[in-house]
Amino acid sequence: MRRSWLFVPGADRGAHAAAARSGADVIILELEDFTPPELRAKARALAGEAFARWRKAGALAAVRVNPLETCGRDDLRVVMLALPDIVMMSKVVSADQVRSLAELAPEAELVPNVETAAGLLNAFHIGKASPRVTAMLVASEDMVADLGTERSRGGEELAYVRARFLVECRAAGVEAIDCPYTFSDVKGAAADARTAKRLGYRMKSLVDPSHARTINAVFTPSKKELAKAKKIVAAFERARAAGKERAKVDGALIEVPIYAAAKRLLGG
Repeated sequence: MRRSWLFVPGADRGAHAAAARSGADVIILELEDFTPPELRAKARALAGEAFARWRKAGALAAVRVNPLETCGRDDLRVVMLALPDIVMMSKVVSADQVRSLAELAPEAELVPNVETAAGLLNAFHIGKASPRVTAMLVASEDMVADLGTERSRGGEELAYVRARFLVECRAAGVEAIDCPYTFSDVKGAAADARTAKRLGYRMKSLVDPSHARTINAVFTPSKKELAKAKKIVAAFERARAAGKERAKVDGALIEVPIYAAAKRLLGG
């Protein structure tokens, strides 16, 4: 499962250890904003040790490199020797950037990070740039700065961005990873994750390891949700077997899209 994507300062061994204990599904060695330029060489050199620690904890090992136009090529020359499962790149605004990344990061899954208005408008083409793009992530702080507004706990300033980004990702056939909640309270992180889930997200990024289990819980189907999905599937299949085009469950009309969604939830 890839419900939670945790960004970790690249040069901080203590943070690497805390990430391994967090329960996050994907742990990301962050070489951009979380790693000052003077510490990037150290962070790159720690990739192999960090990835081994995170895999032992049951997480996927990822890295986020800087844009190729800055020091991303230097990042990749070192960290690709540690064979990350996933390579992310910050501040992607075009499909050409992804194609260049694909050449420099062979075999790894690619997850472009969209952090600006220009990137959002090109998100569909970014997602289609390589068959190895499996997901894309939308940012919070950089996006807010680019839009010229301020970050809030409620996230109203990102409402359109999050909805638009999900649509672009779905159209491109890749997963959408929601922006991180960049405040420390767990209650707020849970509420923000529930908002993302209502929009249709199945994955969320985070910057605080204490939020990982909360986010995992939000994106894990509850017993009630699974029971309802089973009820919908059974009712629809009975209706179809009887020659009816749809079923009724708890007063709601169940048609093909709702049935298909319930099947997906059940892993069918």
